[in-house]
Amino acid sequence: MLFRSLVAATALFAAVPAFAQEATPQAGDRPDIGAGAAQFIKPTNAERTQVLVGMLTTLGFTPEIQVFAGGNQATGPMEGANVVVTVGEGAKDIVLTAHYDAVKLRDGTLSQGIVDNVGSVMAMMEAAKTLEMGLEGQPVAHRFVFVFTDQEELGLLGAKAFLEKHGKDRIAAVINADVAAYGQTIMYGENNGDQSDFVLETLRSLCAERGFDCMPYPVYPPSDDRAFSAAGVPVVSMGTQDAVGAHQMWLAFNGGENNGLKEGFVPPVFQRIHSTEDRLSYLKGVDVARFGLFIADLGLALDKRLVEIQAKDDAVAAETAPAAPAPVPSGQ
Repeated sequence: MLFRSLVAATALFAAVPAFAQEATPQAGDRPDIGAGAAQFIKPTNAERTQVLVGMLTTLGFTPEIQVFAGGNQATGPMEGANVVVTVGEGAKDIVLTAHYDAVKLRDGTLSQGIVDNVGSVMAMMEAAKTLEMGLEGQPVAHRFVFVFTDQEELGLLGAKAFLEKHGKDRIAAVINADVAAYGQTIMYGENNGDQSDFVLETLRSLCAERGFDCMPYPVYPPSDDRAFSAAGVPVVSMGTQDAVGAHQMWLAFNGGENNGLKEGFVPPVFQRIHSTEDRLSYLKGVDVARFGLFIADLGLALDKRLVEIQAKDDAVAAETAPAAPAPVPSGQ
């Protein structure tokens, strides 16, 4: 997550939808997810890139590495690498993103970056494989493009580079995941523009259908979603926490001066990320799996919703189109 201070503001893969119902606390832990997450604990983000590519390849994908010129004033020029895999076919894309880079700490070492953001990366891989297996023989209208971005921590640079290369014309909607290593409360932001309203409506309907605890945030911390919303692309950013932590974070960002929190209180998640406390021990594989399958379900729900919107638009256009002139009888 692109951190802002509070002051300033191989796997259980279901074969068919609904995917999210298949990963419940009763399903047991997911040691494979924990083992996979542990592989990302490396000294450099470049090594994390190779871990990601290797894991996606093992899952049967052919990842595309999209190199870009990154870095910022603090780092100087620094090459970055987005990793992209696609599932299905379609004229338009539903893009699913999670950044895999970790922040460099003050002592020069790299954070383990598990809460921020390996948990989300593992959830996205769960969603990708679930969709690939579940959609065999079940055609959808959109292509699912999974983009694992680099250099989010340096200013959303990977997301911006993807947009520059890919363009926005093919993108029908974006699902972004950030800070999702534990907990079953799904947090989501409502501050990504009017163009994102149908994405939020679809997400809320899915939460109700699944009986999930989903918490809307009028103000939500920034992540790669901001690059897409700035370009006018429909997007939602989501994360997970335990219910208490999610409520504390909601109050910190949305409760105002009289939010009920003790003066100087910082929600635990913000004490963990961007620090030596962002450790593997916080990751809960079953929670990550549950979130990954929810992401897959949301992707399918958005595919269906977009088809409905297009059908309605086509019907309106047909009704308002001027009538064709009557044919002139031959011989006149």
